[in-house]
Amino acid sequence: MAKRLMCNTLGAACFGFSMAIAAPSVLAIADVIETPARPTDLAPERLLTDADRAGDRIVAAGERGHIIYSDNGGDSWSQAEVPVSVTLTGVDFATETHGWAVGHSGVVLHSDDAAETWTLQLTGVRAAELAIATLEEQIAAMEQRIAEAPEEDVPDLEWALGDLEFALENLQADQDVGPVNPLLDVWFKNEDYGFVVGAYGMFLRTTDGGETWEDMSPQLENPRNFHLNSITSITGGALVIVGEAGQIFVSVDGGDTWETRESPYEGSLFGAIGTGNVNEILTFGLRGNTFMSTDLGKTWKVVPNEGGATLNDGAVSEDGRITLVGNSGAVLMSTNGGESFRPYFRDDREGVMDVVPLPGTDVLLFGEGGVKHTDARGQDLQ
Repeated sequence: MAKRLMCNTLGAACFGFSMAIAAPSVLAIADVIETPARPTDLAPERLLTDADRAGDRIVAAGERGHIIYSDNGGDSWSQAEVPVSVTLTGVDFATETHGWAVGHSGVVLHSDDAAETWTLQLTGVRAAELAIATLEEQIAAMEQRIAEAPEEDVPDLEWALGDLEFALENLQADQDVGPVNPLLDVWFKNEDYGFVVGAYGMFLRTTDGGETWEDMSPQLENPRNFHLNSITSITGGALVIVGEAGQIFVSVDGGDTWETRESPYEGSLFGAIGTGNVNEILTFGLRGNTFMSTDLGKTWKVVPNEGGATLNDGAVSEDGRITLVGNSGAVLMSTNGGESFRPYFRDDREGVMDVVPLPGTDVLLFGEGGVKHTDARGQDLQ
């Protein structure tokens, strides 16, 4: 499920961006990483950024390390035991019991009991160490290329070397401050194999359930380290990453290699979902820009959307209805496979970050106002 790096009052990423710029103290960062989330009956009413199903259970994550879960379709919620109090931005369950959550300060959390308890697997310190090691290898390789290159190629190679050295210096400076950059989304195939993506091009893979991680960022054509906002799988098995500056990457081999797709949009894309049909992708982002591809992103068409609000996430129900949600209380519904959407806006105008379909036409909305049980038009039912 996807969370995004945008500057509004909702998004996890906006908080993450301000953290990176403001350079908070190491002590402040360590405090929220080492302080467990405080139990509170108000957790279902506070900012929730992402949600997923763990079998029949519904799990949602949000600010202050809150993770909540429901076994009765959202009628009541329990709060999980979480070892951190950072804002969480993404949650994904690969099985009924094994799930992962990610968030600010580069944290990765794991649960093996269907979200009731969580353990800390990774922080941004280790993520930065992996990225630094990758850049050092790339710099060494580039220096060797320059030494062996024809004279006419040297200026361009030296320019590329400068970019690598600049990126390394930034990461090393971040290490002096602490783990400041947020992870924004997570996807796992099974209890062993998965990926996390985040700010400034962070892209990590694990093959052992999160015990160890490898830096996968060199697999993406992202030399400017644009933010990666969302990773998801679509019907047919392909994986899709979307991000800042209209980035779209597709993998058809389980994530070993990635192809860059020509984007239909130069602005930020915050989410991508499948439509339920093989190789079909819906992606969406700033100002409600929405696009569909039926060929794994090789070609795109604009999807009409009169709402105009930035879109954050979406889901497909069992009957094929597609719901997209976004800022200003936007709830967009499609009953024709994503060819077009009818927008509604909630009266409270609170931003919505994610949606989980319920049986029938009801949905659960997660966002600035916590969790809301609504009808297909986004109107509260309780």
